[in-house]
Amino acid sequence: MSENIILIKGPTASGKTDLAISLLKYFPLEIISVDSVMVYKGLNIGTAKPSEALLKQYPHHLVNICEPHENYSVGQFYHDVSTAIQLILKKGKVPLLVGGTMMYFRALQQGLSKLPASNSLIREQIEIEAKINGWQYMHNKLKEVDPTSANKIKPSDKQRIERALEVYQISGIPISQHHKEKSESLNYNYFNISLIPTIRSKLHSTIDNRLEAMIDEGLIDEVKVLLKSEQLDSTCNSMKSIGYKQICEYLKNNCTLDEAKENAKTSTRRLAKRQLTWLRSESSNIEIDIDIDNTIDKSQAALQIFFNKNYS
Repeated sequence: MSENIILIKGPTASGKTDLAISLLKYFPLEIISVDSVMVYKGLNIGTAKPSEALLKQYPHHLVNICEPHENYSVGQFYHDVSTAIQLILKKGKVPLLVGGTMMYFRALQQGLSKLPASNSLIREQIEIEAKINGWQYMHNKLKEVDPTSANKIKPSDKQRIERALEVYQISGIPISQHHKEKSESLNYNYFNISLIPTIRSKLHSTIDNRLEAMIDEGLIDEVKVLLKSEQLDSTCNSMKSIGYKQICEYLKNNCTLDEAKENAKTSTRRLAKRQLTWLRSESSNIEIDIDIDNTIDKSQAALQIFFNKNYS
Protein backbone atom coordinates (compact mmCIF):
# COMPACT_ATOMS: atom_id res chain seq x y z
CA MET A 1 0.00 0.00 0.00
CA SER A 2 1.35 3.44 -0.96
CA GLU A 3 2.09 6.01 1.72
CA ASN A 4 0.16 9.28 1.86
CA ILE A 5 1.54 12.73 1.11
CA ILE A 6 -0.24 16.07 1.40
CA LEU A 7 0.51 18.90 -1.05
CA ILE A 8 -0.37 22.58 -0.60
CA LYS A 9 0.03 24.44 -3.88
CA GLY A 10 -0.72 28.04 -4.67
CA PRO A 11 0.54 31.19 -6.36
CA THR A 12 3.06 33.46 -4.73
CA ALA A 13 1.70 35.58 -1.86
CA SER A 14 -1.32 33.31 -1.29
CA GLY A 15 -0.50 32.37 2.31
CA LYS A 16 0.78 28.82 1.77
CA THR A 17 3.42 28.86 4.51
CA ASP A 18 1.11 30.39 7.13
CA LEU A 19 -1.52 27.77 6.33
CA ALA A 20 0.99 24.93 6.56
CA ILE A 21 2.29 26.06 9.95
CA SER A 22 -1.25 26.41 11.31
CA LEU A 23 -2.04 22.81 10.27
CA LEU A 24 0.97 21.48 12.20
CA LYS A 25 -0.90 22.30 15.40
CA TYR A 26 -3.65 19.80 14.59
CA PHE A 27 -2.05 16.96 12.61
CA PRO A 28 1.18 14.86 12.69
CA LEU A 29 2.76 16.62 9.74
CA GLU A 30 6.26 17.77 8.81
CA ILE A 31 6.91 20.42 6.17
CA ILE A 32 8.96 20.04 3.00
CA SER A 33 9.46 23.28 1.07
CA VAL A 34 8.77 23.17 -2.67
CA ASP A 35 10.42 26.48 -3.53
CA SER A 36 13.31 26.82 -5.95
CA VAL A 37 14.72 29.93 -4.23
CA MET A 38 14.26 29.12 -0.53
CA VAL A 39 16.87 26.40 -1.03
CA TYR A 40 19.55 29.13 -1.02
CA LYS A 41 21.24 30.26 2.16
CA GLY A 42 21.15 34.01 2.71
CA LEU A 43 18.21 34.68 0.40
CA ASN A 44 15.77 35.42 3.18
CA ILE A 45 13.83 38.65 2.80
CA GLY A 46 13.21 38.42 -0.94
CA THR A 47 11.92 34.85 -0.68
CA ALA A 48 9.58 35.56 2.26
CA LYS A 49 11.46 32.76 4.00
CA PRO A 50 10.20 31.95 7.51
CA SER A 51 12.34 33.47 10.27
CA GLU A 52 15.10 31.48 11.97
CA ALA A 53 12.95 31.24 15.10
CA LEU A 54 10.00 29.89 13.13
CA LEU A 55 12.20 27.40 11.26
CA LYS A 56 13.58 26.21 14.59
CA GLN A 57 10.09 25.77 16.02
CA TYR A 58 8.66 24.26 12.83
CA PRO A 59 11.50 22.67 10.80
CA HIS A 60 11.23 22.88 7.02
CA HIS A 61 13.08 20.39 4.84
CA LEU A 62 14.83 21.74 1.69
CA VAL A 63 15.30 25.26 3.06
CA ASN A 64 18.85 26.70 3.30
CA ILE A 65 20.44 23.62 1.75
CA CYS A 66 22.82 25.16 -0.80
CA GLU A 67 25.07 28.17 -1.28
CA PRO A 68 23.86 31.14 -3.40
CA HIS A 69 26.55 30.61 -6.05
CA GLU A 70 25.50 26.99 -6.63
CA ASN A 71 22.89 25.87 -9.15
CA TYR A 72 19.99 23.82 -7.85
CA SER A 73 18.11 21.77 -10.42
CA VAL A 74 14.81 19.93 -10.59
CA GLY A 75 16.87 16.73 -10.68
CA GLN A 76 18.46 17.62 -7.34
CA PHE A 77 15.04 18.42 -5.92
CA TYR A 78 13.73 15.03 -7.06
CA HIS A 79 16.55 13.31 -5.18
CA ASP A 80 16.34 15.52 -2.08
CA VAL A 81 12.56 15.37 -1.76
CA SER A 82 12.66 11.57 -2.01
CA THR A 83 15.10 11.45 0.91
CA ALA A 84 13.10 13.96 2.98
CA ILE A 85 9.84 12.07 2.44
CA GLN A 86 11.37 8.83 3.67
CA LEU A 87 12.84 10.51 6.76
CA ILE A 88 9.43 11.92 7.70
CA LEU A 89 7.59 8.66 7.08
CA LYS A 90 10.07 6.79 9.32
CA LYS A 91 9.10 9.18 12.14
CA GLY A 92 5.48 8.11 11.74
CA LYS A 93 4.49 11.52 10.38
CA VAL A 94 2.91 12.61 7.10
CA PRO A 95 4.97 14.75 4.68
CA LEU A 96 3.37 18.13 3.93
CA LEU A 97 4.85 19.59 0.75
CA VAL A 98 4.27 23.33 0.46
CA GLY A 99 5.24 25.77 -2.27
CA GLY A 100 4.73 27.33 -5.64
CA THR A 101 7.48 25.87 -7.84
CA MET A 102 5.16 23.96 -10.11
CA MET A 103 7.95 22.31 -12.09
CA TYR A 104 9.04 20.59 -8.87
CA PHE A 105 5.52 19.37 -8.13
CA ARG A 106 5.26 18.05 -11.69
CA ALA A 107 8.52 16.12 -11.34
CA LEU A 108 7.32 14.64 -8.06
CA GLN A 109 3.92 13.52 -9.34
CA GLN A 110 4.57 12.86 -13.03
CA GLY A 111 8.21 11.85 -13.14
CA LEU A 112 11.45 13.48 -14.19
CA SER A 113 12.47 14.07 -17.80
CA LYS A 114 15.55 12.05 -18.76
CA LEU A 115 17.70 14.94 -19.97
CA PRO A 116 21.44 14.64 -20.64
CA ALA A 117 23.84 16.35 -18.25
CA SER A 118 25.06 19.82 -19.14
CA ASN A 119 28.19 20.16 -21.27
CA SER A 120 30.23 23.30 -20.54
CA LEU A 121 32.02 23.24 -23.91
CA ILE A 122 28.79 23.10 -25.92
CA ARG A 123 27.22 25.82 -23.74
CA GLU A 124 30.23 28.04 -24.33
CA GLN A 125 29.94 27.52 -28.10
CA ILE A 126 26.24 28.42 -28.00
CA GLU A 127 26.95 31.57 -25.98
CA ILE A 128 29.67 32.67 -28.41
CA GLU A 129 27.32 32.14 -31.37
CA ALA A 130 24.58 34.09 -29.56
CA LYS A 131 26.97 36.94 -28.81
CA ILE A 132 27.81 37.20 -32.52
CA ASN A 133 24.32 36.71 -33.99
CA GLY A 134 21.89 37.57 -31.17
CA TRP A 135 19.31 35.47 -29.32
CA GLN A 136 16.61 35.97 -31.94
CA TYR A 137 18.90 34.15 -34.36
CA MET A 138 19.39 31.36 -31.79
CA HIS A 139 15.63 31.14 -31.30
CA ASN A 140 15.18 30.76 -35.06
CA LYS A 141 17.84 28.05 -35.01
CA LEU A 142 15.94 26.24 -32.27
CA LYS A 143 12.76 26.50 -34.34
CA GLU A 144 14.46 24.56 -37.13
CA VAL A 145 15.37 21.58 -34.94
CA ASP A 146 12.64 21.72 -32.29
CA PRO A 147 9.62 23.80 -33.36
CA THR A 148 7.55 22.48 -30.43
CA SER A 149 9.97 23.95 -27.88
CA ALA A 150 10.50 27.13 -29.91
CA ASN A 151 6.75 27.80 -29.85
CA LYS A 152 6.78 27.58 -26.03
CA ILE A 153 9.98 29.56 -25.41
CA LYS A 154 10.13 33.31 -25.88
CA PRO A 155 13.04 34.71 -27.95
CA SER A 156 14.04 36.69 -24.84
CA ASP A 157 14.36 33.57 -22.66
CA LYS A 158 18.08 33.03 -23.17
CA GLN A 159 18.48 30.34 -20.53
CA ARG A 160 15.80 28.03 -21.94
CA ILE A 161 16.92 28.57 -25.56
CA GLU A 162 20.48 27.70 -24.59
CA ARG A 163 19.43 24.56 -22.73
CA ALA A 164 17.18 23.37 -25.56
CA LEU A 165 19.93 23.82 -28.14
CA GLU A 166 22.47 22.18 -25.82
CA VAL A 167 20.27 19.10 -25.31
CA TYR A 168 19.76 18.76 -29.06
CA GLN A 169 23.47 19.09 -29.81
CA ILE A 170 24.39 16.53 -27.13
CA SER A 171 21.76 13.92 -27.90
CA GLY A 172 20.45 14.68 -31.39
CA ILE A 173 16.95 14.50 -29.87
CA PRO A 174 14.75 17.60 -29.32
CA ILE A 175 14.24 18.53 -25.68
CA SER A 176 10.47 18.39 -26.29
CA GLN A 177 10.87 14.68 -27.08
CA HIS A 178 12.95 14.13 -23.94
CA HIS A 179 10.14 15.65 -21.86
CA LYS A 180 7.80 12.91 -23.10
CA GLU A 181 10.15 10.18 -21.90
CA LYS A 182 10.00 10.50 -18.12
CA SER A 183 11.18 8.38 -15.24
CA GLU A 184 8.56 6.90 -12.97
CA SER A 185 6.87 9.30 -10.58
CA LEU A 186 7.33 8.74 -6.86
CA ASN A 187 4.73 6.16 -5.88
CA TYR A 188 2.64 7.83 -3.18
CA ASN A 189 -1.00 8.70 -2.63
CA TYR A 190 -1.17 12.45 -3.12
CA PHE A 191 -3.78 14.62 -1.42
CA ASN A 192 -3.73 17.96 -3.25
CA ILE A 193 -4.89 21.23 -1.70
CA SER A 194 -4.88 24.15 -4.16
CA LEU A 195 -5.17 27.79 -3.07
CA ILE A 196 -6.92 29.66 -5.88
CA PRO A 197 -7.54 33.39 -5.41
CA THR A 198 -10.41 34.66 -7.57
CA ILE A 199 -10.04 38.41 -7.04
CA ARG A 200 -6.99 39.23 -9.12
CA SER A 201 -6.76 42.85 -7.97
CA LYS A 202 -6.54 41.69 -4.36
CA LEU A 203 -3.68 39.31 -5.13
CA HIS A 204 -1.88 42.05 -7.06
CA SER A 205 -2.28 44.41 -4.12
CA THR A 206 -0.87 41.78 -1.76
CA ILE A 207 2.09 41.24 -4.11
CA ASP A 208 2.79 44.98 -4.33
CA ASN A 209 2.52 45.53 -0.58
CA ARG A 210 4.75 42.55 0.13
CA LEU A 211 7.47 43.88 -2.17
CA GLU A 212 7.36 47.27 -0.46
CA ALA A 213 7.61 45.52 2.92
CA MET A 214 10.63 43.55 1.70
CA ILE A 215 12.38 46.78 0.74
CA ASP A 216 11.58 48.25 4.16
CA GLU A 217 12.89 45.10 5.88
CA GLY A 218 16.26 45.48 4.17
CA LEU A 219 16.20 43.62 0.87
CA ILE A 220 18.68 46.02 -0.73
CA ASP A 221 21.20 45.51 2.06
CA GLU A 222 20.65 41.75 1.88
CA VAL A 223 21.58 41.77 -1.81
CA LYS A 224 24.62 43.96 -1.13
CA VAL A 225 25.87 41.48 1.46
CA LEU A 226 25.29 38.54 -0.87
CA LEU A 227 27.19 40.19 -3.72
CA LYS A 228 30.26 40.68 -1.51
CA SER A 229 30.99 36.99 -1.99
CA GLU A 230 33.72 36.44 -4.58
CA GLN A 231 31.84 33.38 -5.86
CA LEU A 232 28.55 35.19 -6.41
CA ASP A 233 27.47 37.74 -9.01
CA SER A 234 24.28 38.81 -10.76
CA THR A 235 24.62 36.02 -13.35
CA CYS A 236 24.14 33.22 -10.78
CA ASN A 237 20.73 31.55 -10.80
CA SER A 238 19.92 32.69 -7.27
CA MET A 239 20.42 36.32 -8.30
CA LYS A 240 18.17 35.86 -11.32
CA SER A 241 15.16 35.18 -9.10
CA ILE A 242 12.43 37.79 -8.81
CA GLY A 243 13.30 40.63 -6.49
CA TYR A 244 17.00 39.87 -6.40
CA LYS A 245 17.40 40.36 -10.15
CA GLN A 246 15.75 43.76 -10.07
CA ILE A 247 17.73 44.94 -7.04
CA CYS A 248 20.94 43.83 -8.77
CA GLU A 249 19.99 46.01 -11.74
CA TYR A 250 19.39 48.95 -9.38
CA LEU A 251 22.75 48.43 -7.65
CA LYS A 252 24.46 48.41 -11.07
CA ASN A 253 22.80 51.79 -11.77
CA ASN A 254 20.84 50.33 -14.68
CA CYS A 255 17.57 51.67 -13.27
CA THR A 256 16.12 53.73 -10.45
CA LEU A 257 14.83 52.14 -7.26
CA ASP A 258 11.25 52.93 -8.27
CA GLU A 259 11.82 51.23 -11.63
CA ALA A 260 13.37 48.21 -9.92
CA LYS A 261 10.39 47.91 -7.57
CA GLU A 262 7.88 48.21 -10.39
CA ASN A 263 9.74 45.63 -12.48
CA ALA A 264 9.78 43.23 -9.53
CA LYS A 265 6.05 43.72 -8.93
CA THR A 266 5.27 43.14 -12.62
CA SER A 267 7.43 39.99 -12.74
CA THR A 268 5.75 38.64 -9.59
CA ARG A 269 2.27 39.23 -11.03
CA ARG A 270 3.28 37.36 -14.18
CA LEU A 271 4.65 34.51 -12.09
CA ALA A 272 1.37 34.31 -10.16
CA LYS A 273 -0.55 34.19 -13.43
CA ARG A 274 1.58 31.28 -14.70
CA GLN A 275 1.17 29.45 -11.40
CA LEU A 276 -2.61 29.85 -11.49
CA THR A 277 -2.76 28.65 -15.11
CA TRP A 278 -0.86 25.53 -14.08
CA LEU A 279 -3.03 24.95 -11.01
CA ARG A 280 -6.26 25.22 -13.00
CA SER A 281 -4.97 22.62 -15.46
CA GLU A 282 -4.35 20.10 -12.67
CA SER A 283 -6.85 18.14 -10.61
CA SER A 284 -7.08 18.79 -6.86
CA ASN A 285 -8.74 16.99 -3.98
CA ILE A 286 -9.80 20.35 -2.62
CA GLU A 287 -9.70 23.87 -4.04
CA ILE A 288 -9.84 26.81 -1.67
CA ASP A 289 -10.77 30.32 -2.77
CA ILE A 290 -8.60 32.39 -0.45
CA ASP A 291 -10.76 35.45 -1.14
CA ILE A 292 -14.00 33.81 0.00
CA ASP A 293 -13.27 30.70 2.09
CA ASN A 294 -11.77 30.50 5.55
CA THR A 295 -8.57 28.87 4.36
CA ILE A 296 -7.53 27.34 7.68
CA ASP A 297 -10.98 26.03 8.62
CA LYS A 298 -11.62 24.49 5.19
CA SER A 299 -8.17 22.87 5.06
CA GLN A 300 -8.48 21.59 8.60
CA ALA A 301 -11.89 20.05 7.89
CA ALA A 302 -10.62 18.37 4.72
CA LEU A 303 -7.57 16.95 6.47
CA GLN A 304 -9.66 15.71 9.38
CA ILE A 305 -11.69 13.63 6.94
CA PHE A 306 -8.45 12.54 5.23
CA PHE A 307 -6.87 11.39 8.51
CA ASN A 308 -10.05 9.70 9.74
CA LYS A 309 -10.23 7.74 6.49
CA ASN A 310 -6.57 6.74 6.27
CA TYR A 311 -5.32 6.50 9.85
CA SER A 312 -8.24 5.49 12.08
